[in-house]
Amino acid sequence: MVTQFAMDLFNDPFFIGFNREITRLNHAHKLNTQSYPPYDILKLNEDNYVLSLAVAGFSKDDLDISVDDGTLYVKGEVAEKTDVEVVHKGIATRKFTRSFALGEYMEVSGAELKDGILTLSIIRNIPEEKKPKSIQINDK
Repeated sequence: MVTQFAMDLFNDPFFIGFNREITRLNHAHKLNTQSYPPYDILKLNEDNYVLSLAVAGFSKDDLDISVDDGTLYVKGEVAEKTDVEVVHKGIATRKFTRSFALGEYMEVSGAELKDGILTLSIIRNIPEEKKPKSIQINDK
């Protein structure tokens, strides 16, 4: 959760427009209090990440991945089979929603479901106009 110190810091007039970002991050943190399904985040380098979620029992049709206002949402829901008698249910396929706050210019570039693991590739895609540029000094 965002500390009161951080909230006070970003309420300083120097930080114009940051209050919205702090509110967004705080909201995403509060949504992510559940522990199911478990996940890993790997940082491959400064611009490439891999998010893996353990979703055994879910097919790709049972999963929904979306990005809204800088937040990545992964939702899962399995339609229960009502025409069979369940003797024992040990594989958790309960409904879930996981959210992850994405940093500036972060984009989900791909998703793959293999062996019960949903893998999302996340990249930082900085537009050319936002990249550092060198300014030449003109001779007179």
